[in-house]
Amino acid sequence: MGIGKNKAGNGTLRLTAWATSAMLGWSVAFAAPMSADAQSLSPGQNPDDTQTISPGTDATSASPTDPTAASSSNTQPTPSTNQAPTAADAPPNMRLRLDSVDPTTTGSTLDTDLRRVNLPETSVDGLRARQHPDREDAQGISLGTFTLRPSVNQSINIEQDRTGSTKDDRTFLQTDLRSTLTSDWDRHALTITGEGVWQRNISGTGEEKPTVSINADLRLDLPADTTAHITAGYQFSREDTSDPNAIAGATKQSAVNQFTTGLSLERDFGLLRGTTAVELTRTAYSDAVLSDGTQVTLSDRDQTAGTWRGRIGYELSPAIIPFVEADLGRAVYDQTRDSSGYARSNQSYGGKAGVELDLGDKMKGELGFGYQHTQFDDSRLASIDSPTIDGNFAWSPQRGTDVSIGLSTTVQPSTTAGESGYTAYQITSTLSHQLRDDLTAKLTGGTIWRDYPSISSFADETEYDAAFGLTWGINRYLDLTSNVGYQLTSRKTGDDTRQLQAGVGLTVKR
Repeated sequence: MGIGKNKAGNGTLRLTAWATSAMLGWSVAFAAPMSADAQSLSPGQNPDDTQTISPGTDATSASPTDPTAASSSNTQPTPSTNQAPTAADAPPNMRLRLDSVDPTTTGSTLDTDLRRVNLPETSVDGLRARQHPDREDAQGISLGTFTLRPSVNQSINIEQDRTGSTKDDRTFLQTDLRSTLTSDWDRHALTITGEGVWQRNISGTGEEKPTVSINADLRLDLPADTTAHITAGYQFSREDTSDPNAIAGATKQSAVNQFTTGLSLERDFGLLRGTTAVELTRTAYSDAVLSDGTQVTLSDRDQTAGTWRGRIGYELSPAIIPFVEADLGRAVYDQTRDSSGYARSNQSYGGKAGVELDLGDKMKGELGFGYQHTQFDDSRLASIDSPTIDGNFAWSPQRGTDVSIGLSTTVQPSTTAGESGYTAYQITSTLSHQLRDDLTAKLTGGTIWRDYPSISSFADETEYDAAFGLTWGINRYLDLTSNVGYQLTSRKTGDDTRQLQAGVGLTVKR
C-alpha cells in the first residue's frame, strides 16, 4: 500500500540518503589507496548505469547529460476486437501483475549485472593498463574507415528461482555476442553497438531469457560550436518473472520489442550550454503463455511515444555547470481502451535542476532533482506525481580502479483495472579493480524501490541485487570469465522472490 500523502517528499529524502550513503561508502573504501597518478575516466564507461526518466511509458537510455522522457496522447474509446484471452481474462491473481513496463527495466536486473561483470575492461587513461605486450587488448578488425571489435562469450550456468514454496532450477548454456563498429573520420563520427544473448536449457524447467540490443549514434560536428546526434535503436527482451509487470504463473512471459529514433542539438554559447532533443519510441508486446497452454493477449499495451526535452546550463567554472531542464511527452496506445476498459494513453511534463561536475581526471557526472506529472486520458485513473532524482558519477581513485554510481527515477503506468501505476527509484553501483595485470574483479549491485500511490491497492516492494565476477586475460584474444549473483525481491504483501545464478565461460575477442 502507499505510505501516506507525504510519501512523495519522504521518497526524495530516502533516495537522497541512499545516494549520499553510497558515495560516502566508496570514498571511505578508496581514499587510502588513492594515488597521485590517478588517470582520466574511460569515455564510454558503464553505459548501463545511465538511466532516463520515463514519464509513464517506455524510454531508451541516454548519456548522463542527455536524459529523456516518454509519454502519450488522447484518443476516443473503441471496443476491443481481440478474440484471444486478454489480460482481463486472466485469473485475479494473474491480473495483479499486468502493469505496463519500461523496456529498460524489463529483463532481470540480476541478468544485466551478470553481463556487466563480464564486459571487457579498458584502461582509464587511454594508455595500456596491461604491461605485457602479448596480453594487450585486441585491436579490432579494420574495415576501410571503420574498426570492428567483436567478442563472443560462451558460458555454462546454473540458476535457482524461488517464490514462496515454488522453486525452479535449471542449468543452461549462454552465448553472449557483442560488437562495436566505430568510424575513423576527420569530422563527425558513427558508432554502432550490438549485443545479443542466447540461452538454451540443458536441464531444469526455468524460462530462457534471450535479449537483443542494437544502437546507432551519428554525431555531426556543425559550425558555431554546435553538435547534432541522430540516433536509432532496437531492443528485444522478455519480462522477468519477478517483475511486477509479469504475469504470475506464466510459463512464457511476454516478449518486448522496442524501436527508437531521436535527434538532439547541443550548442555552446560561451558561458551558456543549450540542448534540445526529440525522441520517438515504438513498443510492442507479444502474448504470454500460461501453464495450461492458454495464450494471454497483451496487444492492448502496444504504444507509440514522443518526447521533447530542453536544457540550459551555466558554466560557473569548467568543473561546475548548474542546469535546468524541462520535458514534455505524449504516449498513444494502439487500442483506445485496454482489456479492462481503461484509456491508458497519457501526457506528461516535468522539470529538474541540478549540476554537472567535471573534476578533471578524478570524477565526472551529474546530479539532478525534479518533479514529474503524468495525466491519463481516463478520468478514473489518478495522475502520478513524483519527486525525481537522477544522476550518474564515474570516479577513478587510482589506475586500474573504476567506480560508478547511477540514480534514476521512472514512472510506469499499470494495466490493472483501477490502478494508474507506480514510481520506481533505482540506484546502481559498479566497482572494477585490476588485481593483476591479467586479472580484473568487478562487483555490481543495486536497489529498486517501487513506490505505489497512497490510494493504490498494491503494496510497495523493493528489489536488491548483487553480482561478482572475475576476468582472467589469457592473452589478447582470450579471456576466462566467472560470475555469481543474487537477487531478492521483497514484498510487503505476497511471497518474496529469490534468484541465485552462477557461471563460468570463455570469451573470444578480436
